[in-house]
Amino acid sequence: MGTPDLNLLVTLDVLLAEGSVAKAAKRLRLSPSAMSRALARLRATTGDPLLVRAGRGLVATPRALQLRERVSQLVQEAEAVLRPAEQPDLAHVTRTFTLRTREGFVENFGARLIARVAEQAPGIRLCFVHKNNKQSMALRDGIVDLETGVVGKSASPELRTQGLFHDRIIGVVRAGHPLSRGTVTPVRYASGSHVAVSRRAEERGRSTRPLKRWVWCGGFRRALPGSAPHWCWPGRVT
Repeated sequence: MGTPDLNLLVTLDVLLAEGSVAKAAKRLRLSPSAMSRALARLRATTGDPLLVRAGRGLVATPRALQLRERVSQLVQEAEAVLRPAEQPDLAHVTRTFTLRTREGFVENFGARLIARVAEQAPGIRLCFVHKNNKQSMALRDGIVDLETGVVGKSASPELRTQGLFHDRIIGVVRAGHPLSRGTVTPVRYASGSHVAVSRRAEERGRSTRPLKRWVWCGGFRRALPGSAPHWCWPGRVT
């Protein structure tokens, strides 16, 4: 047995509702002959006349009467499935969204984000939680609703991502610093003394083991006379 033509459900629904081939054809914008052919297909598919002549009109058979309510419900459900998703009315949404992010994001965007949410969706509350690592288990497990961070090729494929902005690194030195004159090459940069700013040093209360006196940067060794937690930066290093 082949797959039935589900378009016939719509035709049957209209035929049973109108009780007339001509009226059903007009409603579906078909010719009377096309509707008559569709009725013939329905009769062959269901094995029942469905509509029979009674005087000048047509009446539904007992089988058609049994199918009418069920067919109407099926058509309505199919239309609901295929209908475009409606956008929620933000003014009436009541919910708390948990955002896992760094403190820098909250400092730069938190106030404006909260103000905009309060204006457009007063029933929504934002709960910011600290992001102390780059793992996204909390997001995948549904513990948080949104997470900000650097999106790279290693991002899990099941996560939906959207770029917010592009960032770049800019070097800043004090007035009169040797690097403020001439072209800054990797050799010149690596030849200077550096302080490693480490979040892990802050979280663990001490310098982490990977922060050696010398580290590699762009193929060149650079000196690390000290390290500092991120919250005490910027500082002055000569």
